[in-house]
Amino acid sequence: MSLEYPKACDTDCDTKRGIMSRISTKYPGVRQETKTSKKFQREDTTFYIQYRDQSGKERFEKVGSLATGMTAAKANQLRIDKMTGRLEPNSVKRARLAQEKLAEDSRWTLERLWHLYQDSGRAERSRATDQSIFRKHLQKEWGDKLPAELTPWDFDRLRVKMLKTHSPQTVRHILGLIQRLINNGVRKAVCAKLPFQIEMPKVDNIKTEDLTPDQLARLWQHLETEPNRQAANFVKMILLTGMRRGELFRLQWEHLDFHNGFIWIDKPKGGKSEKIPMNQPCKALLQAHERPFPQTPFVFPGKDGQQRTEIKKPMQRIKQTLGLPADFRPNHGLRHVFASMLASSGQVDLYTIQKLLTHKDQRMTQRYAHLRDDALKRGSAVAGEILTQAVGSL
Repeated sequence: MSLEYPKACDTDCDTKRGIMSRISTKYPGVRQETKTSKKFQREDTTFYIQYRDQSGKERFEKVGSLATGMTAAKANQLRIDKMTGRLEPNSVKRARLAQEKLAEDSRWTLERLWHLYQDSGRAERSRATDQSIFRKHLQKEWGDKLPAELTPWDFDRLRVKMLKTHSPQTVRHILGLIQRLINNGVRKAVCAKLPFQIEMPKVDNIKTEDLTPDQLARLWQHLETEPNRQAANFVKMILLTGMRRGELFRLQWEHLDFHNGFIWIDKPKGGKSEKIPMNQPCKALLQAHERPFPQTPFVFPGKDGQQRTEIKKPMQRIKQTLGLPADFRPNHGLRHVFASMLASSGQVDLYTIQKLLTHKDQRMTQRYAHLRDDALKRGSAVAGEILTQAVGSL
């Protein structure tokens, strides 16, 4: 039957002379000393042992006190266990624990890289999204993995498995988060870069939602009489500015520059705050906009004047009332409508549309290029007709 011992002191006795000055017990090599304990503020007896370890080295160690549950008999058993090699000498144990801690400190798992990544200054909205992805899809099975242990096969299995139940875009987000964790670790010099490229699933995100002129006219007409004026003006703002849902949720009155005609977008997708023009219809809408909570700083406040986090129900109701397409997304789809109107007009170039939509990457705006091309074709056709008429009159 093995004995459990109280934790021994982590320091060896300084010298043989130190232990020999203590009182002997009935057990050979076990001595004791009784004095007032500073920790417990009362008299306490401390036990010490002297022995030779398996290598023949003489050891002198403090092993505990009565206050911590140590006795002379337990000290004697400890001495025997250390002499026979069942237990390590204190100094050997300290060195081993120090090495293990050093090894653990240098073991940068994805879990540790995640915590490091959280402190890297990401926007609050991005941190919440990443946290949800990590906890739901990665923490349990991938949290203890080291970047150096990962192989292309690991990512292949994860990709194939996730694609059975999730969209390609979601799987891209999951794999992309792993990549960002490791890249951040590389920048912080705590892990090495992956020696291979992570293969991402292909995503068809070029879908450009649009409304026919009739659908758009019926939508605007409905918004004029929509009883939920907050929701109605919310929809109008997307159509007039192309702003994202989250940007409108965070929009505050102080972000509106009526004098110069600009709207400051706080923390847009991509990070840095930007400004976009405030056209005249938008200015008129905002100046007449109802303020159900006069003290709130938000233009479209939520419950009790706090920042709004959802507007799904009224948007879905408006969509169903107008009989809009089932796959039309009320918020993001209206942003596409804004961009499509500009592109198809032939009067606005793609660079300007990119700036109005606050796209960081021009490839996001390129999905509207075909609409711009159609407008150019119409212009070219007009030129051809004019020339044909001119030649025919000669």
